[in-house]
Amino acid sequence: MLRFMTAAQAAEFINNGDVVGMGGFTPAGAPKDVPTAIAHRAEAFHARGEEFKIGIYTGASTGDSCDGMLARAHAIQFRAPYQSNKDLRTELNAQDAHYFDMHLSQLAQELRYGFLPKPKFAIIEACEVTEDGEIVPTAGVGIMPTICRLADHIIVELNEAMPATMRGLHDLYEPLDPPMRREIPVYHVSDRIGTDCIKVNPEKIIAIVRTNRPNEVGKFTPLDETTEKIGANVAQFLEDEIHAGRIPKEFLPIQSGVGNIANAVLGALGENPHIPPFTMYTEVIQDSVVGLMKEGRVTFASGCSLTVGADKLQDIIDHIDFFRSRLVLRPQEISNNPEVARRLGLITINTALEADIYGNINSTHVCGTKMMNGIGGSGDFTRNAYISIFTTPSVAKGGAISSIVPMVSHLDHSEHSVKILITEQGIADLRGKSPIQRAHCIIDNCVSPEYKELLRDYLAHCKTAHTPHNLALATAMHREFIASGDMRNTKWENYL
Repeated sequence: MLRFMTAAQAAEFINNGDVVGMGGFTPAGAPKDVPTAIAHRAEAFHARGEEFKIGIYTGASTGDSCDGMLARAHAIQFRAPYQSNKDLRTELNAQDAHYFDMHLSQLAQELRYGFLPKPKFAIIEACEVTEDGEIVPTAGVGIMPTICRLADHIIVELNEAMPATMRGLHDLYEPLDPPMRREIPVYHVSDRIGTDCIKVNPEKIIAIVRTNRPNEVGKFTPLDETTEKIGANVAQFLEDEIHAGRIPKEFLPIQSGVGNIANAVLGALGENPHIPPFTMYTEVIQDSVVGLMKEGRVTFASGCSLTVGADKLQDIIDHIDFFRSRLVLRPQEISNNPEVARRLGLITINTALEADIYGNINSTHVCGTKMMNGIGGSGDFTRNAYISIFTTPSVAKGGAISSIVPMVSHLDHSEHSVKILITEQGIADLRGKSPIQRAHCIIDNCVSPEYKELLRDYLAHCKTAHTPHNLALATAMHREFIASGDMRNTKWENYL
């Protein structure tokens, strides 16, 4: 028998020291009411002078009702594998909560391997739950199949804002673990290999909480001249690759990261008449994809979540038969799987926080120390891409920061995995180039004009070597920003 109760009653099951797995991927499909109730429970414990912190696994980031509420309640002992909430970020950088920044494709299997503490509870959002233990996710999957299987107990938020007609959007599949693992049989973007629901022992479902809550997906920053130019540069590069015969004329599936640059890139690809209609094999399906599908420019999209605004999600729900034949949502260890990425020949497009003149990428840490969000799925895709592209605006903070520096302050993706770097300034094709050739290519094509001579002068201060660096100066631009607030004030002689 299904056990219905309030969020506050469900939260009573969770105690200090428990480990909880959350469903969803980004705010799409993330639970809302029960995490909020757990946060209130933690605040009550703390008011009595009692400890209350829990370990949390999620698919990726969540909404403010989950990460934000729990962070503000100081209720997080540890967190993995990705986040984007400002209050949680503050907790992590103050070391008030521990953070395991992980490749998203690896979390589910590392839980199964026993490398990380086992979740006692799974808290998930669903649009349908049946008496015999069938659970249909909503707009995001994440690690739901694995945490539902591993957890001792499952709490379901049955979200009435997400209709049961969403059944059929999902393809839920867990690979076997070594030494029994076989190939993942995805040979085309549209292949379905699993089930349309998660099947569990119904006795594990200890609570069902009725909710009616929209996803907490925020609006992306409107496109501006910089992001539109980055998008146009990506589209031009891919058009040139088709003409050169380095990309098949049928084109290849696209993987794109999340954010306004990714939306600009997809918009530019859709508008370019020389790029044929294309498919996507990615983790996050964003607003731009919905419009491109209706226009016939995107023919099929496989992802882990529908991270779209409320109007776009309603459009999908209202035309579910159209989109069900053109969309599939998978667990992240399948959507981000390196084996599948290499087999399908993905063109991967991800955003860098910082790059250096040799093509190394920092995706995560401001000035090498402060966590921004996390590596997410960029590593899953970059190393296994047909062509790996990183994009970034050439400057930040009104020009006070150059996004391209002598040496990245934190390394997430090495020069060996990065083929193309694109800013609004231009395109640096790093394939088949030595380190010094890459440095000149990046400075000439991608660096903002106000920083070109500064970086050329850096090379002049380096002794000849395979990868020239002056270790006394390699982080001088970062140190200058910390000291004066503007990298343009850097004078190399002050740091020798």
